[in-house]
Amino acid sequence: MFHPTNFRREELTEKEKRNIDILEALRRHGPLSRPDISKELGINVVTISSYIDDFIRNKLVLEKDLDISEGGRRPSLLDLNSQGGYIIGVGFNLVNMVGLLMDLKGHIITKTQIARPRPSLNEITGCILEIISEILKRSKEYAADIRGVGIGMAGLINKKTGSIRWPEKTGKYYTYASVDIPIAELVQKEFNLHALIENDATCACFGEYWLNLKGEFKNVIYLFSGVGCGIIINGDIYTGSHGYAGETSIYNYKEDGLFNCDEAKGCFLKRSEMDLGITEDFKAMLSREKRVSGDNIELKNIFTAAKSGDALAEAALGRAAKRLGIRAAHIVNLLNPEVVIIGGGLEEAGEDFLHQVNKAIKEWCFRETAEDLKVVYSQLRENAVAIGAASLVTQKVFAKLL
Repeated sequence: MFHPTNFRREELTEKEKRNIDILEALRRHGPLSRPDISKELGINVVTISSYIDDFIRNKLVLEKDLDISEGGRRPSLLDLNSQGGYIIGVGFNLVNMVGLLMDLKGHIITKTQIARPRPSLNEITGCILEIISEILKRSKEYAADIRGVGIGMAGLINKKTGSIRWPEKTGKYYTYASVDIPIAELVQKEFNLHALIENDATCACFGEYWLNLKGEFKNVIYLFSGVGCGIIINGDIYTGSHGYAGETSIYNYKEDGLFNCDEAKGCFLKRSEMDLGITEDFKAMLSREKRVSGDNIELKNIFTAAKSGDALAEAALGRAAKRLGIRAAHIVNLLNPEVVIIGGGLEEAGEDFLHQVNKAIKEWCFRETAEDLKVVYSQLRENAVAIGAASLVTQKVFAKLL
């Protein structure tokens, strides 16, 4: 069993790094010839051939039709063997838990989802085991070739032990309880599969970078609702010295009163609700307007109401967009990314919400950091965390860590 974490590129051997670089070249640009890969990576063709031969022996890469030659023997083309292995990915967004089976090219073979469980780690752990079991039931013909499971989780994940510092709300305050549920070990014991656990926002960011952005950007921020973000710097995941980077707030419940300001019921660096306070705001507006009770209102209902022109729903989303935009502006000034991706379920809010987030970022940033910045919705949408978690396992397969 490998450690329940992603790996740091600087900790890899030179061979493991080259394995991943060849995977990335084939995934982004394949099919390619050996000379093409040599030119792309700046490594001599003899060395590339040695790596490729190993991949072919392990059925990770296939030789395809011959390429057009400029003279001499025509070089064969190489491509990933999509059937060389399969990965299970599990992830959460604001509404759902998603489980999927993915091939080595990132194609989804089968998918299932359930409503997001209550924020109890015991309940979430049970749902993770349940959703993996369901994917395996639907994937019996692929079972022998499943290489591992990637799981995207909220909270602060200890990279050495796999324990999680899990946010729990008591009354109006949050605490972070250390929970020593060994989820990776439970998965391995239950299904006899290697398991990787990573922060949900980091998984989503990596999934978008690897499968959607096609190498167009090297510096990427993925905002997973208002709680955390995933970070790619110069093409590599950044998780900090101990793996905890990406938390977008500071919080001390003992001195919470010092942190209040007029806008948004709290300062922008203060910990926000996962849904940016949209549900709470909308319910308060309903109460003030003496409209129907908001007790059973869910976030997806507010998104639908706003798209239908409901003024209160639009107002709640407008306030949340400004909060998120100002929080994002702080990160943009700090890290100067090329693109900010809005996801985690917020992409269901519609184009007007994205426009307002973009507007707030531009208004609160330095002009220089925002000048060429792109602000977009997640294209992987509700699948982003699960796909990213599975893709991190795919990297391990190619790095020969699995």
